[in-house]
Amino acid sequence: QGVLLSWTKHFKVRGVQGTDVVSCLHKSLQKHKANVDVLAMVNDTVGTMMTCGYDDQRCEVGLIIGTGTNACYMEEMRHIDLVEGDEGRMCINTEWGAFGDDGALDDIRTEFDRELDLGSLNPGKQLFEKMISSLYLGELVRLILLKMTKEGLLFNGKVSAPLLTKGKIEMKHVSAMEKYKEGLSNTKEILTELGLSPSEDDCIAVQHVCTIVSFRSANLCAAALAAILTRLRENKKVLRLRTTVGIDGGLYKTHPQYPKRLHKVVRRLVPNCDVRFLLSQSGSAKGAAMVTAVAYRLAAQRKQIDAVLAPFLLSLETLREVKDKMRIELEYGLKRETQARATVKMLPTYVCGTPDGTENGKFLALDLGGTNFRVLLVKIRSGRRRSVRMYNKIFAIPLEIMQGTGEELFDHIVQCIADFLEYMGIKGARLPLGFTFSFPCRQASIDKGTLVGWTKGFKATDCEGEDVVDMLREAIKRRNEFDLDIVAVVNDTVGTMMTCGYEDPNCEIGLIAGTGSNVCYMEDMKNIEILEGNEGKMCINTEWGGFGDNGCIDNIRTKYDKEVDEGSLNAGKQRYEKMTSGMYLGEIVRQILIDLTKQGLLFRGQISESLTKRGIFETKFLSQIESDRLALLQVRRILQQLGLDSTCEDSIIVKEVCGAVSRRAAQLCGAGLAAVVEKKRENRGVEHLQITVGVDGTLYKLHPHFSRVLQETVKELAPHCDVTFMLSEDGSGKGAALITAVAKRLHNIGQK
Repeated sequence: QGVLLSWTKHFKVRGVQGTDVVSCLHKSLQKHKANVDVLAMVNDTVGTMMTCGYDDQRCEVGLIIGTGTNACYMEEMRHIDLVEGDEGRMCINTEWGAFGDDGALDDIRTEFDRELDLGSLNPGKQLFEKMISSLYLGELVRLILLKMTKEGLLFNGKVSAPLLTKGKIEMKHVSAMEKYKEGLSNTKEILTELGLSPSEDDCIAVQHVCTIVSFRSANLCAAALAAILTRLRENKKVLRLRTTVGIDGGLYKTHPQYPKRLHKVVRRLVPNCDVRFLLSQSGSAKGAAMVTAVAYRLAAQRKQIDAVLAPFLLSLETLREVKDKMRIELEYGLKRETQARATVKMLPTYVCGTPDGTENGKFLALDLGGTNFRVLLVKIRSGRRRSVRMYNKIFAIPLEIMQGTGEELFDHIVQCIADFLEYMGIKGARLPLGFTFSFPCRQASIDKGTLVGWTKGFKATDCEGEDVVDMLREAIKRRNEFDLDIVAVVNDTVGTMMTCGYEDPNCEIGLIAGTGSNVCYMEDMKNIEILEGNEGKMCINTEWGGFGDNGCIDNIRTKYDKEVDEGSLNAGKQRYEKMTSGMYLGEIVRQILIDLTKQGLLFRGQISESLTKRGIFETKFLSQIESDRLALLQVRRILQQLGLDSTCEDSIIVKEVCGAVSRRAAQLCGAGLAAVVEKKRENRGVEHLQITVGVDGTLYKLHPHFSRVLQETVKELAPHCDVTFMLSEDGSGKGAALITAVAKRLHNIGQK
């Protein structure tokens, strides 16, 4: 598509200016019943650059010096405000012929330039071109010779009719007169044909005029080209630029001195640029064919890439279906007769109260939910100077411990607690402890939690079906160094809700979007059929990661999701979590990249050894690659760190893949959350619900777009709910201490 701005080079066809010339060509082709598809429209300058670029990949500037003059070059997308996006580069057609139309060149324009311009078809326009291109140089020479003759400086002051006639001296005459050996005889012959009687001195003077006019043209062209080369060097941030300029045009090709003059002046103006000038042997037509071939290849590639990523683009209708299915599964988990076979387990947490501000004292908190383990000392102060102060230490959990025996895991946890107590100087105190255990647990009370099944890469033996609080107590006994009062075992999601609930009493939902994915919320006791009692509320840990394990969302699972699932430690389980959580998104991206590479669409079709390694593409790389602040060069560096040698085009595709995977994750998470907030609204029996969701997790916190897409999805799918998202700044450890404090307070009230 290309709209003609204005005609140049003596063209003046009516009814075309301001219209799309490709559409005009299409109409003519249809009229003549020609079966031709127009794939690309290019300027001759761009065609020249592409022609030369086929032979020399360093070619990134195109230059035409002929009937007209123009230049194009490869500009960084981030600098082109007219075009959306900031990735990669795009060829800019400068249309530099119009340079000076704003008066910028008035100080170097002569009376002859002004006279020539006034007599042209487009006065006041293309002023730079009128000082440079072959269409006008012959006429400039004629105007100078005419004035010199009238002033008696040439031809004994005798003016001929041809010398008075516009267009009688052309560029071919100027070139012939400037030839090294036969120039003088050519000059005499040309002037005689113009009805003049030149002497030898006249011929030498006319040659001198031709040289001055053509030399000025070469100088001006060199100065403008030097500006482009300087820009390229600054864009690349290099001290010295190596590049190639592809050139075409009759003036450059046929004038005997022009190329040498141009090259010499360019090298003097930009000494820090090593420039190769490459003559386009096939004109701009080969370049147009090259652009068409590239456009054809990219269009075919685009179709293949779109086909791969299409299943990740979820329509609003599909997201509504996901929300409705999640709602059904939430109900199944709460009902006595369906709970046993429900995929969303809806586990009671026995957390029945939120902080009321009277909590006071020192509490220990443990936080186990991923590859790191945290021990915290939390000091809660009540009253007017209400505050929570925390001291914590982070310990790593090695892979051999994560996947060893249960006894080894809990002995390692107790070792970390002992180190922390010693570090804080509180080994002798028997402090109340809250244990954040971020794995599915079935609780019989607030301090009893039976592990339903490991997730997030944990596989320690002899733990599933066991009470984790008992296992921790036994490990403390084995060490026999200290004793602790384990008051509560809580899920990290519940801890997050309580942390935010301390700041905002309207917070009744907790969301984790990090290594794993989960939600909890305060449910009315009357709706929890698996528990006795109808009064008050209790926090329900949904364990929604298992949503879809019964096949209800198989219609949106892609072949890449299935590959990731089959290669995981818990195949067939936690299917929703594997589509939404940080633990798996990088692996989904890796599977897509392998497929695209096999199809020849990435990395030149070469699957590197690093790409075959499971887990190489961590989710943190998604966050880095999708950052708006990141230039494509930095994306390439990240890929190079991963052993992936990428081109700019590869980097753009990788970024697009990351975007499709993370966007789907955020939308699915939003659809699930919309089901929960809608349930809360119906529970309260209100038309419009105002509620706060406490959120934690690295995916939500660190990914540049995840939180925004999730919030937009909730707003779209639950329009009657006004949801505020509150970031949990202190993680789930503080929540565990608050739950412990609330449990202690309620226990003391019960004893009284």
